[in-house]
Amino acid sequence: MSDPRERSDAEASTTRSWTRRPRRAGQSGRGVRRALGPLAAGLVAGVSVFALVSGGVVSGGQSATAATSSAVTITAKQQDPQLDTAPLPDLSVSVSQTRGLVAQGIRLDWTGGKKSTAPSAGGNGGENFLQVFMCWGDDPQNAQRPDRTTCQYGGAGSVGATRDAYRNYSSMDEVPAADVEFTAPGSIIYPPYTSIPFIARDGTRVDSITRDPKTGGKTINSAVDVNANQFFTSYTTNEIPWVGSGDDGKGSVTFEVQTAVQSNGLGCGNPVTTSGATVGASCWLVVLPRGTSDNGSTNITQSGLFADSWQHALSVKLDFAPVGAGCPIGQAERQVAGSELAALAVASWQPAVCNQKNGSVYSLITSAESDALLSAAKNAQAPLALTSYALTTEGKDPLTYAPVALSGVAISLAIDRLPNPNDKTVPQEWKDKARTPFRGVNLTPRLLAKLLSYSYRSSIPTGADQGYLTGTNEYNITRDEDFLAVNDPEWRAQDLQGAAIADVIVPQGRSDAARAVWKYISSDQDAMDFLASKPDPWGMVVNPWYSTNADINPSKVAFSLDRDDFPKADPVEVVPKNQAPFNLVTWRPYANDLSAIAYLTLRGDGQGPGQWDPNTVPPKYGKNPRMLPGSQRLLGLTSAAAAARFQVVTASLRNPSGGFAAPTSASMRAAADVMTPAGAGDRVVAFDPKSSVASGSRDAYPLTMPVYAATNPTATDPSLRAAYADLVRFAVGTQAQTPGTAAGELPDGYVALPAAWIEQARDAADVMQNGPRPSSTGESSSTSGAYIPSQQTAVTTGAASSSAASTAAAAGAAPSSTDSAMTAASGASSGALAGAKTPEDPDGGALGAALPLSVLAGLASAAGVPLITRLRRRVT
Repeated sequence: MSDPRERSDAEASTTRSWTRRPRRAGQSGRGVRRALGPLAAGLVAGVSVFALVSGGVVSGGQSATAATSSAVTITAKQQDPQLDTAPLPDLSVSVSQTRGLVAQGIRLDWTGGKKSTAPSAGGNGGENFLQVFMCWGDDPQNAQRPDRTTCQYGGAGSVGATRDAYRNYSSMDEVPAADVEFTAPGSIIYPPYTSIPFIARDGTRVDSITRDPKTGGKTINSAVDVNANQFFTSYTTNEIPWVGSGDDGKGSVTFEVQTAVQSNGLGCGNPVTTSGATVGASCWLVVLPRGTSDNGSTNITQSGLFADSWQHALSVKLDFAPVGAGCPIGQAERQVAGSELAALAVASWQPAVCNQKNGSVYSLITSAESDALLSAAKNAQAPLALTSYALTTEGKDPLTYAPVALSGVAISLAIDRLPNPNDKTVPQEWKDKARTPFRGVNLTPRLLAKLLSYSYRSSIPTGADQGYLTGTNEYNITRDEDFLAVNDPEWRAQDLQGAAIADVIVPQGRSDAARAVWKYISSDQDAMDFLASKPDPWGMVVNPWYSTNADINPSKVAFSLDRDDFPKADPVEVVPKNQAPFNLVTWRPYANDLSAIAYLTLRGDGQGPGQWDPNTVPPKYGKNPRMLPGSQRLLGLTSAAAAARFQVVTASLRNPSGGFAAPTSASMRAAADVMTPAGAGDRVVAFDPKSSVASGSRDAYPLTMPVYAATNPTATDPSLRAAYADLVRFAVGTQAQTPGTAAGELPDGYVALPAAWIEQARDAADVMQNGPRPSSTGESSSTSGAYIPSQQTAVTTGAASSSAASTAAAAGAAPSSTDSAMTAASGASSGALAGAKTPEDPDGGALGAALPLSVLAGLASAAGVPLITRLRRRVT
């Protein structure tokens, strides 16, 4: 039986001919370094999780969307001193963001290229393409250009993208002068060998050429691999070894920006203090055009760092927010627990507030929101809970809810075109787009149900008996007539394969995000019919282990959609000869969380297992390399904020009105406008796909979710209540509700709260700090009247709104007569809690702080990443 692993259909990792030196005796040491890779990556990931919002990642609070003031365009005409020999002399590349960078994605769009040719299996690296990577040092001879010895390049191991190669020259005399320093003479059998060393920011040199200190003679050190070393490997590098242009010479790609947390060799963002100001160490972004031949070859087979290619490199300086510049040591720490949906917002807010006088540090531990709510309701020392749903309780809900964020769940995708080469009916226009990414996709509740129920054949381990998939089930979603019916006709011409487009990468554990997804699916009759084992119009049937029909489900228990997790319910198992078994979890592993999934999407990491390695202790499956741009095929479930940060494409979902909406600010605001009461005495609202108002909103994004801060004002310790109230007041203040990329502002992927929600939050903060107001019956109440949806008014935040509230309070304004009764849901934004106002609450004040992820989360990820997310590094 062949290895049951996902196979990429068009990878460029072909044999290298003379482009790489052959493996020689003495190279066994590399195996040790590579074996340590997973553990190292896991530890780095754990550190990254803590750094994400404890200061390492979020000093600037930047979102992935470019700050328009730092967008830059670089051209060959401006930068190439040898324009007459340039492979792409008309190339012009726009870089979306160059300042205030964190671990994120940035967009590169270009014109002036030439129609590209993809790498071939015969050992050709392709034609007329770009390579993109980062370097940290300046060229000693020209500070306006990067030093090629400081570039993270070669880790992908693709033809034409390594640091070293035997040259296509017969003698040293033919080697370009600029490369002689890095070249060892040939022998009778081998030609000269050039290897560009990597010099890390700390000065460590990785060099596969040894120099005799007496004679200066150079020989090959076969024990050193300059392309896989302690600083980067194929699993960790962010370089793009091939990205092509269409027949019009235009193209685009999202590039992963790495900080010192992901790449200590580059050290981007390391704090540097100059004249009392701390900034992040800068790095270079390099865009290297490759033509049809260079470096003495008749095609592209050798390193882009070699002189003939390197002279044409375009570059721009990248400025970083300082890594690790977080809150001062010694401040009081307050805990917050629950929703990950708010994590990137509070990460941005943190540096603006925790450095203020009397500021506190709030440690956010992302966990099941239901657990956080239960603890907040009963425990006097409980963390402030972040949630999108109210506490489920038979009795009175004792919690006070303050809306602090508005975002949503998103389906991320990285799918590159591959038109069927054997289909002569495919238009040439579509063929010319081969290996370029799709920029959108439509999904319905039924399609999402198919993905989450592992009903496509490729989502089941290769070699497994799939006889229980009795319908016309296709291998992946792109072949499904149900999918093709709601998407562009170009999809029908594609010949795409892979397990990562047969399901959706999902996070482990329980969450409100999962609850919202299942609620979205359960609201659709077509999806529910499919899950009840009714074939779709084309004959596809649900995987019976996910059937809501107990008579058909092999477990004899109906699969329930009233849940907050993503179970891998199918117990399928494959046991290859002399190898460990595969089940659904090892075949399609969970990711750590929503943010990690956006990162995996950016990197094209489908989470697939690789070859069985009997030589490790214990023996185990390796990991499939990430899919490089041009051959990516994956779907993931993430947050709108994480998708924006990493600049990944998101799907448009069919909403109750029949329209398709992507998670944009406008569509999420439209969803907020038609949210209806969903518990906690109508103080919590949600998007209900079955409501009449939702059905009338064609622009609404159906997985939009509010996030509430909740605590028990009758049970929680008074000092904690005051600190939590301060946090809420800052979160709904002017700075925190202003969309932007500066520290303390609202990152992309979030929507500024409606004015009524802000008023509710301020009222709730008063209750949190001062305790419940007496009700008309003389009993204490954690609410200030019924929660009344009202017609949406214009957003007002900050001093003006706060001042108006203070004026009303000073005048002793009485509650409206409508505050005591619940009006019919109008579909407009939710109204504020009624009641007299307390004195003005400052927007920034002595709030203590924002919310970094806790050390506990970081350490948990360090332990879990090698087992679950498989070598993937977290954001920072």
